[in-house]
Amino acid sequence: MTQKQQAIYDARTLGKGKMLTLGLQHMFAMFGATVLVPVITGLSMSATLLFAGLGTLIFHFLTKLKVPAFLGSSFAFLGGYAAVVAMGADQGLSQVESLPYACIGVFAAGLIYFILAGLFAAFGAKKVMRFFPPIVTGPIIIAIGLTLSGSAINNCNQNWWIALLAIAIIIVCNIWGKGMIRIIPILLGVLGSYIVAACFGLCDFGAVKEAAWVGVPFHWDNTAFHVFENPNWGLVVSAIIAIVPISLATMMEHIGDMCAISSTTGINYLEDPGLHRTLMGDGLATMLASLFGAPANTTYGENTGVLNLTKVYDPRVIRIAAVFAIILSFCPKFSALIACMPAATIGGVSLVLYGMISAVGVRNIVENQVDFTKSRNVIIAALILVLAIGISYSIGAIDLGFTKLSGLAVAALVGVIMNAILPGKDYEFGANAQGDKAVDFEINPSLRK
Repeated sequence: MTQKQQAIYDARTLGKGKMLTLGLQHMFAMFGATVLVPVITGLSMSATLLFAGLGTLIFHFLTKLKVPAFLGSSFAFLGGYAAVVAMGADQGLSQVESLPYACIGVFAAGLIYFILAGLFAAFGAKKVMRFFPPIVTGPIIIAIGLTLSGSAINNCNQNWWIALLAIAIIIVCNIWGKGMIRIIPILLGVLGSYIVAACFGLCDFGAVKEAAWVGVPFHWDNTAFHVFENPNWGLVVSAIIAIVPISLATMMEHIGDMCAISSTTGINYLEDPGLHRTLMGDGLATMLASLFGAPANTTYGENTGVLNLTKVYDPRVIRIAAVFAIILSFCPKFSALIACMPAATIGGVSLVLYGMISAVGVRNIVENQVDFTKSRNVIIAALILVLAIGISYSIGAIDLGFTKLSGLAVAALVGVIMNAILPGKDYEFGANAQGDKAVDFEINPSLRK
């Protein structure tokens, strides 16, 4: 038994008090990033927390209760939500009316996880991953961050001093912070700038006073089911086409997270319970969340950082954190408090976040040592970036008559096709352990050892 495996065994001897404390710590680690996605997109805060907790428990069940991973809101789909809301606005729909259509697109993306899991089980990771190399996923991730940058600037413009304060806190905590401070820079950036804004009278807490202490975490009108009472089939198809290609990036993120958790704990989860099981767990959690108006789920690097910090790898601690998230989801007053957050705070945090998403794409390319002296690689990257950004900022989407294709959707499809048909494919999954982990949408990658 290795030292890290012994640490798992020792964790099982901890008392209930310590286990609860460790679970609470894991909840705080995921909290800042998880709640930020509904704040930015307009999705339900309570539903987000509920299905982060339930999604985590589902993931643990499908992975034989072995993998110490927490599933929280995925940042990668932010561009997809924004694209569908823009399409809905063109057809006279409000943000609230458009978001359920985006959730249908996310549900379809979750199905892709099952397809990939089946391919992994049938053919093995190396053969399948040849179709999704870093020269495709890297530029797609870069484009996701860049296409969202405009909205971050617009929010910052509401009050640049508050936005800059949020940015400064995140940078200081992430670079010079120690222990938990370094793990939750996003949460601290939100809290710090929010408190200052409240002190200067920039927040209206009327809705908080009126909100109940206990309530149902989601409402029927916000669910994907509500769409089918009077569906706009064109928008349904458009949402699916716009969002499904983003799953290429999130599935690579998932694989990178599994590699990182395996490295942290010293146990190869890619073999047991296997990538096919972890992908199915992630996909099912995302599908369930999307049906009830919550964001897509993804395995969280922040919680891997906590594992590395505490050296306690018992998956039961993660499940305790999931239960805490579920309990908190039944408090509408808490959701109202989050909804009162000033736009400038959201803008400042988003500015860092969107830039970090693009930086992750660059990291994916660099750490996999993509050779840009090869014309095929230059052509693929160029087409992905120009199509994604150009379409998004010029015409919004390509109108095919029966549906619309967002810039990200067009770029992803073109990238996969060009990589498949152009000669010179040389990527081999598993040959570069560092490169395989270079697709994690997180703020504290320095904690990965």
